[in-house]
Amino acid sequence: MATPTTPLVELDGLGVHLGGRPVLQDLRGALRGRAIGLLGPNGAGKTTLLHTLLGFHAPSAGTARVLGLDVRRETLAIRALSGYMPEGDAFIPGMNAVRFVRMMAELSGLPPGDALERTHEVLWYVGLGEARYRKLETFSLGMKQMAKLAQALAHGPRLLLLDEPTNGLDPKARARMLRLVREIRDAGEVRILFSSHLLRDVEEVCDEVLVLHRGKIAAVVDLNAERDDDHRFLELETRGPGEAFVRAAAEIGCELARTARDRIRMILPDGVEVADLYRIAGLHDTQIRRLARRRDTLQEIFLQAVEGTNGRL
Repeated sequence: MATPTTPLVELDGLGVHLGGRPVLQDLRGALRGRAIGLLGPNGAGKTTLLHTLLGFHAPSAGTARVLGLDVRRETLAIRALSGYMPEGDAFIPGMNAVRFVRMMAELSGLPPGDALERTHEVLWYVGLGEARYRKLETFSLGMKQMAKLAQALAHGPRLLLLDEPTNGLDPKARARMLRLVREIRDAGEVRILFSSHLLRDVEEVCDEVLVLHRGKIAAVVDLNAERDDDHRFLELETRGPGEAFVRAAAEIGCELARTARDRIRMILPDGVEVADLYRIAGLHDTQIRRLARRRDTLQEIFLQAVEGTNGRL
């Protein structure tokens, strides 16, 4: 049974073979974020991992747990707690949005009356209230994506699994989708697994990222910790006699490295702020002409992780 400290997903040597070919290999780790990104190039195994967590594929080795439930033994319980938005369309021709979402809510266990009430609520929530009686095949791509999100939310899941939710969307529809995902995350009632090959989207909505490459884990990244670290890492350009400034900064705990005569990289210790550097510089007749915070983008982290695995895979 899940407790407040139970990881969202635990991977315990998980391996999956499809058609006799290894697709996922020896995945290990615990993921605890509110919104966890599954990141990797096409073919990395992201969708296979989602399907395995939902019980669509049986593990060939090891196991995994979702909210403390084992994917080998408690598949139905996991599905009851989960809402799944697939990458591809899975609509029934001739159905309007209300009939489709209501049917999916009933299949997820809601009584018919409750399912209909929830259907209207979630269709308005995702912006399809006025179009809810239109047939799904008349919807634009963005509207179809919102209909898929609505059916995943209709039964009130504790876990939302989103497979490439922004793929193919125009900028306006993409922004709307990401805004809704952030709202769901920030409400705190639903945890999210967000699978995408679009690094910027993952960076916008996730606080933890699992990077997959060729079926193996290339990295697990705590984005909040990365952002905190970057906040303390500075690059400075100075003018004037800088040696006394460097010594004074070191004396208050700063880690420093000169990259050129007037350029310094510095890590601020806890309790030391940028204002302290300007104060010390003034005391030692040194001018700080430029100060910038380093920001490792998720793209840089991703490329480092993938390049670091190339020799092993």
